[in-house]
This record gives sequence, C-alpha cells and structure tokens, in this order.
Amino acid sequence: MYELKKAPADLFSIIGRAIERGSLLGCSIDITSKFDMEAVTFKKLVKGHAYSVTGVEEVVYRGNMTKLVRIRNPWGEVEWTGAWSDDSREWDNVDCSIRGRLQNRSEDGEFWMSFSDFLREFTRLEICNLTADALQASQVKKWSTSLYQGEWRRGSTAGGCRNYPATFWINPQFKVTLKHPDSPGQSDCSFLVALMQKDRRKKRREGQDMETIGFAIYEVPREFVGKSGVHLKRDFFLSHASSARSELFINLREVSSRFRLPAGEYIIVPSTFEPQKEADFTLRVFSEKPANSEEMDDKVMADIPEEQHLDESQIDAGFKSLFRQLAGADMEISTTELQTILNRIISKHKDLKTDGFGKESCRSMINLMDTDGSGKLGLTEFHVLWEKIKRYLQIFRDHDVDKSGTMSSYEMRRALEAAGYKLNNHLFQLIILRYTEEDLSVDFDNFVTCLVRLETMFKTFKTLDTDADGFISLTFFQWISLTMFA
Repeated sequence: MYELKKAPADLFSIIGRAIERGSLLGCSIDITSKFDMEAVTFKKLVKGHAYSVTGVEEVVYRGNMTKLVRIRNPWGEVEWTGAWSDDSREWDNVDCSIRGRLQNRSEDGEFWMSFSDFLREFTRLEICNLTADALQASQVKKWSTSLYQGEWRRGSTAGGCRNYPATFWINPQFKVTLKHPDSPGQSDCSFLVALMQKDRRKKRREGQDMETIGFAIYEVPREFVGKSGVHLKRDFFLSHASSARSELFINLREVSSRFRLPAGEYIIVPSTFEPQKEADFTLRVFSEKPANSEEMDDKVMADIPEEQHLDESQIDAGFKSLFRQLAGADMEISTTELQTILNRIISKHKDLKTDGFGKESCRSMINLMDTDGSGKLGLTEFHVLWEKIKRYLQIFRDHDVDKSGTMSSYEMRRALEAAGYKLNNHLFQLIILRYTEEDLSVDFDNFVTCLVRLETMFKTFKTLDTDADGFISLTFFQWISLTMFA
C-alpha cells in the first residue's frame, strides 16, 4: 500500500512492473466525513470509491515524455474530465498511431490521466500481488514466490519487535538470497515481503483481536553467508542495524512492503510488536527475478563434553568418605537416596528457587549414569553425576541474568547451547511446554532434568545409529522398551 502524498520516486516503474506480472491494483480518494462518501469532485472523480489501475504508458507530448496512468471506474459511467481524459485536447498533440491505440471515447468508465495528476488527485494505491498459480498460463512475466508457514509461541518463538532486545532474536528467521539485479548495470534487486496473520476470523469469533505485526530485514553477516542451519543470536541484533523494515507495526491481517536492496543474503525476522503474543502466520516473498529462500533454524546437534571416569583409587578421599555416609551399607545410591541427597544439597543454595527433585528426575539420572545395570549408582558413577550437576549449576547461574533464582524461557535456550545442545524451534517449543512453570520460568531441578533427558536421548540414538547416517530402525518392541525406560 502506498500513500500517494509520500510516493517513492520509482512508483511509476513499480506500477508498470506490477501490471506486467498480473498484479491487481486499486486506488481511492480518502473522505473527510461520512457526507463525502461517493461524493463527485469537480473533475468527476468519486471520493471513497474503489478504482482499479489497468495500465501505464509513456508518450511524447510536445517534445517531452509524459507519463500516463489508465484507470477504470467500475461504475462505468462517471469518468475523469481533466487532462488526458477521453475528449481532452492533449491527445491532439500525440502521434496518431499511438493515439489510435490508447484513446478510448466510449463511456465505459476507463480513462487516462497524467501520472502527476494521479498523485495529486488520489490518496492511496494498493497492489495485490498474485502467486504464479493464480495467473493465466499465457502471461509471460510472473513473480518468483516463496511461501512459509510459521508461528509465534509464548516462551519459545514469540520474541516481540526490536524494542525488546532480550527476546527479539528468538523470533522465527527466514533467509532470502537476491542474486539478480533488476536490470543490467544496476546493483539493486526488487522484492516484496508480505506477512499475514492466519485464522483471524476464527480468533475474532473467540473474542481475540488482531495482533500488531511487522518485520525487520538484516544483511547476513559475512561469516554465515552461504550457510544453512544458523539461527542468529542476541549479540548479532544488539550490534547490527536493520537494512530495511516494514513501514509500521499495525494490527492488520496483512502487512506488506516493497524493497530495493543490493544483491546479497538477507534475514527476514517477522514478529508481533510485544513479546509473548501467540499467533500463526504466513510469510511470502515476491521477487522480480528468481531468488532462493529458506527458513533459518539451528541444526539439531549435541556437543557433549567427555566425562572423566576415574578409578576408585583416583577419587578424592573426602568424596569417598561422603559417599560412604550417603550410600549406606550396600555402598550404592538408590533413587530414593539420590533424591534425599540432591534436595538436601539444593536447600543450602538459597539463591536458587526450586521445588526439589522428584523421584522421576532422579530415576532418569540413574538410568543415564548406571553403567552396570544395577539400577543404583556406585562410587565412580556417582562421582561422574556429581561433577555433571556442578557443571549444570554453574551454567544455570551464568544464564540467570536477573539473578531471580530461575531462568526465563529465552535464557533457557542460551543455557542449553552453553551445555552443548543446539535445538530447532520445534524441539525448543516442546521443551518449554514440558519443563517450564506457568509463568514460563525454569527452576534448577527442571533444568537438570531437561539436560539429563536430552543427554540420554542423544546418547541412545548414537548407540543405535551404528552406521552414523542419522537414521535408525526400531521394531515396536524396541521402541516401547526404549521409551518406557528412558
């Protein structure tokens, strides 16, 4: 949509290229009161009325090139009577062959006017770009179109706009690669970005209003050019300005803008204005020349530090003494004993908010560390777990930025990366659903349980993936045994 009082310098060219590609163009004159609706101006234009733009042309008029716009009034009766109208004198100074091709004297509602009059008389121009499947096969020029479905979810992908730097980076990110400038000798590429909220009629019936939406565009940093599986993090957005952005954030069903940027790779970040606002969306990118695009999301991977398994003789005497006190006569720690030990230790850390480790969490830890299949932890197994929990505690404190004793969901994502896990948006949404409280905070016991679960699943898969091709095949019995025990 273009406000014609603030029209870009190349609007005439934009209109021409849109018409070539079968786009639908409409223009109108704003009204100042309800009494203006359908009022007819002195030169026979109707206020508050929907006109369509059907063509553009440049003609030689008195030795100069003059830009013309063809407009249609769907009423088919009231037509413009100013310069370049059907019976105006301007046509007398145009080459007869061109005049014969363009001039139309019938009362069909279609008329020409100069581009300068168009900008002066009309208020607004809207362009609806059609996807290739909606166009006639005979039309030569079509948009190159990319379409993505996405979602903003509380705690995982609803980061809000750039005004919220702590969470902006968690929004979905999409990369577009512009390779071909509009014309030879130029460096700029034209493209359009359209962001649409989905299912808003249904949401309105449920009493929900439109969300305020928009987007920002960033040039891909040099170190990530040509790479996939990269989700740009907070530090990037704190230190880089956007290359372009939507004209405004507004509570409309769709927000769209046209851009011209030098050839290169760019990241589009769609968002709601405020964080933690949920909605589904469709993002479309239209380009005049072919352009590659893809969703930018982290590749799922784990870089788990190698643990040092010590012989009993290498373990500190003080730790051995502590273990003997905790383990009892059988010199092994059961699920119940582990729960008692961990909760006693955590209760001494007054800076941590936690409701304590449950039996299921402790059972998961034993399943991960139990190398001899006894269902309990011996001295060396407990020592490895102890060192692991100490490392998790340090990561938790490092990422509890506000020192609240808990982590927010977006702090959790960075903490998981610090622990060695890169997860995509979908997996992170599942983790948020399972391991956060109602206020989307993560306490220490849930953080540890999540990491233990992740490590167990990654290690199990790696064990089963004997040829390291990223695929495993399980029978139903194997699957049910694995999931019930994990």
